[in-house]
Amino acid sequence: MQTNSFFCRGVALVLTLLLAVTAALPGLAVYEMPIQTARETESVYLFNLDTGKPILAQNAEQPRYIASLTKMMTALLFLESGKDLNEEITIPASLTQEFKDIQNANGSTMNLRIGETVRRIDLLYGLLVASANDAASVIAMDVAGDLPAFVTQMNARAKELGCTSTAFTCVHGLYDYGNVSSAEDLAKIAAACHANETYMQVANTPSYTLPATNLHQQERQITSTNLMLNPEYAYYRDYIRGMKTGFTTLAGRCYVTFAEKDGHTYGLVVLGSDLDNIYREASEILDWAFASFSDRQLVDTDTVLTTVPLTKCRSEDAVELYAAAPVSGYGHADDAVTFAFSVPERIPATVKPNAVVGQATVYLDGYEVGTVDLVTHREYVSDFRTDSKATLLLLAALVVILIVLGFVTLVIGGGSLNLGRRRRSVRRR
Repeated sequence: MQTNSFFCRGVALVLTLLLAVTAALPGLAVYEMPIQTARETESVYLFNLDTGKPILAQNAEQPRYIASLTKMMTALLFLESGKDLNEEITIPASLTQEFKDIQNANGSTMNLRIGETVRRIDLLYGLLVASANDAASVIAMDVAGDLPAFVTQMNARAKELGCTSTAFTCVHGLYDYGNVSSAEDLAKIAAACHANETYMQVANTPSYTLPATNLHQQERQITSTNLMLNPEYAYYRDYIRGMKTGFTTLAGRCYVTFAEKDGHTYGLVVLGSDLDNIYREASEILDWAFASFSDRQLVDTDTVLTTVPLTKCRSEDAVELYAAAPVSGYGHADDAVTFAFSVPERIPATVKPNAVVGQATVYLDGYEVGTVDLVTHREYVSDFRTDSKATLLLLAALVVILIVLGFVTLVIGGGSLNLGRRRRSVRRR
């Protein structure tokens, strides 16, 4: 179940860059928050994972306590470490005080014990399915040797992903004390997690059976804290994919998830909500997204996209250019379609039909959709060709006239010669 670390980092970097460049793009649409969704005090960030385009943003840059959303980074570093997930490790005595602190803080656990031997993969399931704080501490020790060193790695990785409002102070988020991030930053971390196949497989698991260990003689069942994965829950949605929940008194209810439907993927971050509203808000926002955005044709082959000035042609001023093929894109009905043309400043006639004259890059709401060739639909004839044709026709006419005149002359001349011969014959008689 290990994932190639280099590949995952590469994919994650691409996704992060997609998210990062959106701030520099002009003319982006501003969509109104769906009715009765998030309170003004919450942080909300909805983005299209396929393009990196932000869809909804409310307090998205504001640093906030993030509770167990911290565990996304813990899991990411665990998977990127290259550790054998099927290998067993033994929980060290050095975590004794940490386990006591977790218990005193009433943090969720998978009831791990000092000296217990467990598989790494079971720790990962405990971390992401049950949001087990003790699993996070064991993972951190396994990867970095001690908790502070792992926290250092967490902050370094956040900077690599382009996070600017993130500061980790613990490995699980149970202790708020300066452990903060923003909705935009968490979107970048979530995109990196989404690029990891193993992460998504585990995070999208509704329930998991922990095997027996040396200190737990019976199998144990754990259930996902993400209620939207539960088919019996009121706000269950079959498009939900993972990711992570979180809660502390200071952080409120926090939620990061992805939604996949009809070949499109959205990411959603909600911070500072409450138990009565968090999943309702998420379902309303994502339902709105899938209802409001759709695939549609942006460019057809029958509409003039642009013109190019035409030279050496008195009858036409410009060449009309059309898309060589239709172009479609995914977006909101209000999204504007714009173009960037790569065409010559002018073009001399003659221009043949279906000639490729340039290219058009198509943008939907400022985001590049694709590039298409620009072609002509008819012929544009040059003055030289027109004049030459006329000249040839005139010459042909003159030749015909000359031939006719010659023939007439010949006929008339022949008739006069015959008349003279008859007169001479009469005189001789």
